[in-house]
Amino acid sequence: MHRHNIAVIGTGYVGLTAGACLASLGHRVVCADLDPEKVAELNRGRVRILEDGLPELVREGLDTGRLRFVVGAAGAVRGARTVFVCVGTPTGADGHADLTAVDAVVEEIRPLLEPDSVLVTKSTVPVGTAARVTAALGRPDVGVVSNPEFLREGTSVRDFLRPDRVVIGSDSPWAAAQVAELYAGVDAPVLITDAASAELVKYAANCFLAVKLSYINTIAELCEQVGADIGRVTAAIGRDHRIGGAFLMPGPGWGGSCLPKDTRAMLSTADAVGVDFPLVRAAIDTNTHQRARIAAKIARLCGSGGAAPLDGVRIGLLGLTFKAGTDDLRDSPALALAAELARRGADITAHDPAVPTTRTAGLPDGITVVDDPHQAAKGASALVLGTEWPQYRTLDWTRIAAALHQPVVVDTRNHLDPDALSAAGLAWHGTGTGPVEPALTHA
Repeated sequence: MHRHNIAVIGTGYVGLTAGACLASLGHRVVCADLDPEKVAELNRGRVRILEDGLPELVREGLDTGRLRFVVGAAGAVRGARTVFVCVGTPTGADGHADLTAVDAVVEEIRPLLEPDSVLVTKSTVPVGTAARVTAALGRPDVGVVSNPEFLREGTSVRDFLRPDRVVIGSDSPWAAAQVAELYAGVDAPVLITDAASAELVKYAANCFLAVKLSYINTIAELCEQVGADIGRVTAAIGRDHRIGGAFLMPGPGWGGSCLPKDTRAMLSTADAVGVDFPLVRAAIDTNTHQRARIAAKIARLCGSGGAAPLDGVRIGLLGLTFKAGTDDLRDSPALALAAELARRGADITAHDPAVPTTRTAGLPDGITVVDDPHQAAKGASALVLGTEWPQYRTLDWTRIAAALHQPVVVDTRNHLDPDALSAAGLAWHGTGTGPVEPALTHA
């Protein structure tokens, strides 16, 4: 395998994972960031984000000398044969991905790129970005490639090294072949296509997943109304090979750093070329509906009549991150539900193993974070599970039952053991299924 000199611009989830994983494959990687303090920490092997296996991979890269971190793109791209752009592309005011950071990087490194090098967009970018970058570079000796990431937070290292597929899109065959060489140590099919198709793949995949999740959440709502059980329904339909069992778990809605912005970006792209996409729009609307539906359900269980305010009602919340295994709060369904409950007047006391009590960034007003999940239950009229952290399954439910004002647990993700809660004297209310009442009554 030929070892490459690689530059990675940006050390967020995508850039840091890509850099560390490429170094683990034997390449020499220099990662650049604008934050000097962050760069210094990374060169000491300190990783700020919670990501399984990533700190170990970063330290391995540093120890072998194949990975290092610098301040600014200029120090990374000199001598690099391949340059990955891994900067943020947040949703703009029009719903389209904001390419300000991408444009700034391209402008900065344009005169610094080596002849016959390749510039790779790893960030999620709209169709046409490769053509835009090519025009901005004005360098026919530099290839431009789209290499979308398909990383899930919490499992990003595994997803990079053992992916379902590697997608490489370019209108320059030699550039695509050069990027394909980087993945020689990865056991996965490499799909080489044109740049526009590669750029659309990421949006198409995430929008499909969003539609699937919104669909199953609506089926869960229907189950509650007709007396069916969502677990039995999904177990049956998931065995159909045309459907599959993935992304059939009901919950309080979908979120995170990708699905919300990518669905909006897809709609913006479709609108720009006159294509109506009501299916994706309905998936977004359904997702928004979920938080209001579950908040109304909690209000009814607290005795507030669903639509009535929850003024002064204390509610405990287990989980704040958008899913277990990450400390990311971006577009978290648990947070959206908490905000909706707070809007109705509830006082929220929350716990999350990845969110310290000192953290305030990203949290809406009206939420108090505590460092003990049992404390979140104290005096609460309902305890709500918002994130499926595994440690919540083994809580002391008898102690929680004694702490609660009312013996009500709302499990939005069907994550807890209903029998264990029932044995402790708690009523378990899941999503898409009937309640499990207490087996005994505590004074």
